[in-house]
Amino acid sequence: MAIPLRQNLKIASYLFRQKMAGNKKFPLIVELEPLFACNLSCPGCGKIQYPTDILRQRVSVEDAVAAVEESGAPMVSIAGGEPLLHPQITQMVEALIERKRFVYLCSNAVLMRRKMDKFTPSPYFSWTVHLDGLKERHDKAVDRDGVFDEAVAAIREAKARGFRVTTNSTFFTTDSAETVRGVLDFINDDLKVDAMMLSPAYAYQKAPDQEHFLGVTQTRELFQEAFSEGRRKRWRLNHTPLFLDFLEGKVDYSCTAWGIPSYSVFGWQRPCYLMGDGYTKTYRELVETTDWDKYGRGKDPRCANCMAHCGYEPTAVLATMGSLKQSLRAAVSTH
Repeated sequence: MAIPLRQNLKIASYLFRQKMAGNKKFPLIVELEPLFACNLSCPGCGKIQYPTDILRQRVSVEDAVAAVEESGAPMVSIAGGEPLLHPQITQMVEALIERKRFVYLCSNAVLMRRKMDKFTPSPYFSWTVHLDGLKERHDKAVDRDGVFDEAVAAIREAKARGFRVTTNSTFFTTDSAETVRGVLDFINDDLKVDAMMLSPAYAYQKAPDQEHFLGVTQTRELFQEAFSEGRRKRWRLNHTPLFLDFLEGKVDYSCTAWGIPSYSVFGWQRPCYLMGDGYTKTYRELVETTDWDKYGRGKDPRCANCMAHCGYEPTAVLATMGSLKQSLRAAVSTH
């Protein structure tokens, strides 16, 4: 099962309560970035391009928990930077789990085996390991040899210890249907992770490599071919069927960036973790003072090539909940 039944039921209950309360904007998952510092220098990521004084800053456990509590989101994705560099990351995870939040701890896995003893398996906790290709391709994507082998070893050990493990794979113009299939087949069949997330690369303005980000047409063509022959049905993908349809160009959506808001050392980031048009102190302020209608493809030129999950997965989720047919389809796809 790609998504545990406990989690599916809690999310469904949460969505139903939002609908009954008449809430128009609410978060599905918070992208929590407790630091921007990292132990890798991936050319497709702009986070570590911040000045040194910013890279030294950390979100406290108290502020992280308060932000998530204020938002009311049932899920939290802890990213960065490399969150395992945060000196209080264990306490942060434990505090969120105590509050029954589903926590995804994202990591490049370089430190994962050394830090694993500090964590305990829980139905509310998942490791999320970045794997952007098989050995040669992944090591090139992170600009360091040996990282793929370490990530694979960490995944195997985490699974052996009883942890839930998911992966996140980003694809660039250098990818093909064959490379996409190759890494997803390996993760699904060999590593046997619990679920996989995939994403077309978005053009971070600060990223050193600006040449290999996918455009909309390229994204659709890549996933149409990669998903052909019924492949996507057998992969344990951590996405709604409608979002996968969106990647293939079978449906189109408007951006719902408020559904996956980002909280970092700067506060709540508007409009999403991929673009920085200012920050607010509270989630309420973020929702109420951001002009959401000006963002998305066809509105803001910076969004022209974006098909990222942070803007479009929430839209797909809401579309799923609004259709009995799509709700049943999503329920079947998670088993």
